[in-house]
Amino acid sequence: MLEGKSRSNIKVGSKVRVVQKQDQRSGKLTEGVVSKLLTKSPNHPHGIKVMLESGIVGRVKEVI
Repeated sequence: MLEGKSRSNIKVGSKVRVVQKQDQRSGKLTEGVVSKLLTKSPNHPHGIKVMLESGIVGRVKEVI
């Protein structure tokens, strides 16, 4: 799943699954809609960091 690693694949309003900081060990994914892109670089090895509409911040693992 490379799609969460490049910023160009993720837009505000995209439905995504993210892993929150505290869930990184378990790998639990949280589903939501992107409200803000927090990673400035075009790519990130662990996934682009976003804020969901719910206020949750995490790194994108999958774009739905």
